[in-house]
Amino acid sequence: MLNYTPSTVAHIKNELGKVIVGQEDMIEQILVAILAGGHALLEGVPGTAKTLTVKTIARIIGARFSRIQFTPDLMPSDITGTNVFNMQNSEFALRPGPIFTDILLADEINRTPPKTQAALLEAMEERQTTIDGKRYKLSPLFTVLATENPIEYEGTYPLPEAQLDRFLLKILIDYPPIEAELEIVSRWDDGFNSRQLEAVDVQALPDKDMVQNCRNEILAMRTEPGVQKYIVDIVHKTRSHPTILYGASPRASVALLLCSKALAAIRGRDFSTPDDVRDVALPVLRHRLALRAEAELDGATTDAVIADIIKTVEVPR
Repeated sequence: MLNYTPSTVAHIKNELGKVIVGQEDMIEQILVAILAGGHALLEGVPGTAKTLTVKTIARIIGARFSRIQFTPDLMPSDITGTNVFNMQNSEFALRPGPIFTDILLADEINRTPPKTQAALLEAMEERQTTIDGKRYKLSPLFTVLATENPIEYEGTYPLPEAQLDRFLLKILIDYPPIEAELEIVSRWDDGFNSRQLEAVDVQALPDKDMVQNCRNEILAMRTEPGVQKYIVDIVHKTRSHPTILYGASPRASVALLLCSKALAAIRGRDFSTPDDVRDVALPVLRHRLALRAEAELDGATTDAVIADIIKTVEVPR
């Protein structure tokens, strides 16, 4: 039985609705990432409320928020922090970087070289960072929500495969429907300003521990063996599909399990179903596969291939 998740999710969505219009899929998938204890890569054209959504969620859940604008000259120490010599006591003291936070917005993460991108690897996987040989623990809530622009590739660096695999989800964000866009325009005409978020009456969760309580609740959920096999069958098929150069690893199977449980909890159930697995399959798998060159030349996409694989896997009763 779920005691925390339904009410927590309802509160977050209700307060988000005061700021964000539409984008239900993006919001649901970001919540899946946070409640499953993972990180998410948000890909969409500028102006689709990626940054605003992340800032608002951090405010609602009472989390510390930091933002890094990734640029070609960004150094690893600009992310993690560095030791600075204190003249008064003749000792080195840590000057923490923006990574020491709860919600980290990595804006345009593909605009910095791989060396700097790699500074996030240890933090994303182990929630710790190493500075001058000393390890520092990060917040248990530490979550990276990174953005990238799918259109402009000049001056960008492709994310290394190891980095991509650390993201639990890759969320594709589309333009809002016309009704939602009309509502956005109407709100701005009535005085709303996204640059003055503090003026909006957004209520934080009454208890900062509620997100961690939700995570514990989701981890305690159990998945039927048939659904477990369904997850593994989907991932296994990615390794033998003729258009895929290399398929998803066992980490993808675990990600599918965690995300399907989180989605089920968001929807008010304490058990996951094949429908939950299918609904998170695209964001969980799309960045973990590589298509063969000839397949890409023929117009194949990872999303289409994953959808094709799902159709071929037997659904458990």
